[in-house]
Amino acid sequence: MLPRKRIDQARPFLILGIVALAWAIVPTAIKSFLRASFFEFHAPVSLAAAKVRDLQDYWSLRLHSNDELIAAGRDLGRLTASYETTVRDNAALRSEIERLRALLSLPGFADHDEIVARVSRRDFTGWWQRLEIQKGRLHGLTLDAPVIFAGGLAGRVVELHLYTATVELVSSPAFRLAAVFEGDNRPVSFAGGSNVPFSPPLGEVEFAPLDVHASATEPRQLVTSGLGGIFPPGLAIGQVIELTRSSDGFYLRGEVHLDPRLSELREVTVLVPRANPNLP
Repeated sequence: MLPRKRIDQARPFLILGIVALAWAIVPTAIKSFLRASFFEFHAPVSLAAAKVRDLQDYWSLRLHSNDELIAAGRDLGRLTASYETTVRDNAALRSEIERLRALLSLPGFADHDEIVARVSRRDFTGWWQRLEIQKGRLHGLTLDAPVIFAGGLAGRVVELHLYTATVELVSSPAFRLAAVFEGDNRPVSFAGGSNVPFSPPLGEVEFAPLDVHASATEPRQLVTSGLGGIFPPGLAIGQVIELTRSSDGFYLRGEVHLDPRLSELREVTVLVPRANPNLP
C-alpha cells in the first residue's frame, strides 16, 4: 500500500515533468503559432469583458435623478465655455510651436498617425506593468509604437495581435530609454522601477551629470530625448526631486516620480509612424 500511495503522490509531478519535456522539444515555430493562436482566441473574451464594464457604467449613469442630471448639465455648460477659450489658446500656442519647430528643424508628431484606443485589461505585478488595449494590427498599429496619454509618455507596444495589443508601461522594470532633463540636452538613462501594486509608480534615472540639481521645492522634469528613433522628443516622463552620487562617484542617480494616473488609464493614444511622413 505504501509504494502505491507514493506513486499516487508523485503522479502530478510526473505528469508536469512530461508536459515540460514535451514543450521543450516542440519546435519554436509551433510554439509561436500556439501562443499567437491563444491570444487571438482570448481576445474576444477581454473585449467582451470591457464592453460589459462600459455597459455597467452606462446603466449606472441612467439611474441618476433628474435634479442630478440638470446639475451635471449646468456644470457641463460651464466646462464647455471654459474649454472653448482653452481651444482658442491651444490653437495659438500650437501654431507658435510649429513655427519654432520649423525654425529649429525639430521633428514632431506630424510624422505619426494618432490612434485612440480603450484599455480592456491591466496587468500590474512586480515583474512587469502592462495594459491590453482594444486596437491591433487590423487598426494599423505597429510594434514599438509609442503610447501617450494626458500626462505624457505611457509606454510602447510590445505585443501585437489582430484585434488587441499589449502596451508595456513606462513604469515597467523592463522599460528603458534615453532621456534628458527639460532645458538640458545631455542624455541620461531612464528605466522603470520595481513597483509594488497600489503604490505610486516610480522609475529610475542614471548617469546624470554632476552639475544637475533637483529638490522637492525645485523638481526637474524628465522628458524623452528623441534618441533611438522610437519616441518623439519632449514627451514628459516624470519628475525628479532628489539626486545622489552613484557608487563610482562619477554620475548622479535618483528616483523618477511618474504620473499617478498611469494605474488608472481608460484610454491611450498610439503614435504610429507614417510610411511617408510628407503625406497629410
